[in-house]
Amino acid sequence: MRSLIVALALGAALYAVACGDSNPAAPAVTNAAPAPATLVPKAATPVEAADPGLIVSGPIIVEHQVDLTAQRDGVLAKFYFDAPARVRKGTILARLDDRQIAANLEAARAKSRSIAADLKNWEAEAQVLKADYVRAQRLWDLGLISQEQLQHARYKSESDQWDIQRVTETLNTAKEEEHSLELELEKTKVTAPFDGLIARRYVREGQSVAKGDRLFWVTAEGPLLLRFTLPERYFGRVRRAQQFEVSSPDLPGEKHAARVKEVSPVVDPSSGTFEVLVELTGERGSLRPGMTANLKVENTR
Repeated sequence: MRSLIVALALGAALYAVACGDSNPAAPAVTNAAPAPATLVPKAATPVEAADPGLIVSGPIIVEHQVDLTAQRDGVLAKFYFDAPARVRKGTILARLDDRQIAANLEAARAKSRSIAADLKNWEAEAQVLKADYVRAQRLWDLGLISQEQLQHARYKSESDQWDIQRVTETLNTAKEEEHSLELELEKTKVTAPFDGLIARRYVREGQSVAKGDRLFWVTAEGPLLLRFTLPERYFGRVRRAQQFEVSSPDLPGEKHAARVKEVSPVVDPSSGTFEVLVELTGERGSLRPGMTANLKVENTR
């Protein structure tokens, strides 16, 4: 019985091998139409986001703001105004010791007066010599004097004219020296160049200063300006007299109107920006020169 089962199993195995050899595996080929490809939706082209505009910041400035410096060496003799005084144009703020220059100026004026008197003396003598020459001509016509005497009178009259010209030039030189000392005397007075506010004083009374040393910082109080730069893509979108709104982060409750005063006609090639200057109109409120302000430029075409 066992031998029969083994023989049947062996025969089944041989039959399976024979069937596998006679029918090698081949790829299945069919005449069915291929399945349609799955359509992948095309990605939409991103739409460029609208430019919401640009917020620029900068310091509030004024047109007139300057450090007053000493125009000559000297000692500060007296202060007439100090920070934070408001002053008018031409007001004397301080004065350097001017005694030596004043004395030199008086000496130069005395010299000019002396030369002027000498010139009048030469002019009077010229009139005398001219009269002598006229008389010599008459005597020559009458045959009462020689030709040499006539020529002597003429040459003397002419030489006196050259003396007058020499003294005149000497007087001009003396007057120019006098004028130079007057200018030096003016340099001892420190004056306000415009209406404004003394924001700072750098020196003390009695201090020795050299030419070019800072004495005062004087600033105007208006009109208030804001200068900033914009990217070149905004070129042509900002025009003269265009209106904007200015605010300060330190004064959140205040809004101020501003008008474009200047627009640069060219773009800076190194930075790709151009410059704009706006002037604040109306009441300035709590804004002061030096404070930071913000301005929004809309992207309008």
